[in-house]
Amino acid sequence: MTAFVFLFFVMLTIASAAVVLISRNVLYSAFSLMVTFLGIAALYVFAGADFLAVTQIMVYVGGILVLLVFGVMLTRNKADRGTGQANVIRTEHSRTFWGILTAGGIFAILSTILAKARFDTVERNHFELIERKTTIQELGIGLLTDYALPFEVAGILLMVALLGAAYLSGKAKNFGTKE
Repeated sequence: MTAFVFLFFVMLTIASAAVVLISRNVLYSAFSLMVTFLGIAALYVFAGADFLAVTQIMVYVGGILVLLVFGVMLTRNKADRGTGQANVIRTEHSRTFWGILTAGGIFAILSTILAKARFDTVERNHFELIERKTTIQELGIGLLTDYALPFEVAGILLMVALLGAAYLSGKAKNFGTKE
């Protein structure tokens, strides 16, 4: 069952990353990037890096991705103002051949390095076996007791930024129309 869940998150992460690359709509790419970040956080949990998973969610999903969505919300073409149409930003894919060639070259180099690596020898000679232990309970207790104030301040700051972006976006929407 664990292997099935792990493979599900791997496939989800790869599929959402592919949508980020293929989609021409920036908003769809941003939401696919959010799914990719969440999938990576789930893979961190499988690797036993609970703190890294929580940090991944808080920093990338909670901070950077929200900033990206604000950017999409606040960016609007002058031609679209006053038309009542949804704010859609489209990208153009150019230099596809060179992108695929570069990505394929990097993939081939990394695959060769991973295939030739002897991880079992390195682990046996240089590392001790470490007992896996989850830190989720300790993180949750720490966030709600010792670090409650910074956690709440960060949450309020993100909420104020979201409300400000929504207000500015609404103001920009009414910019070209007469009342």
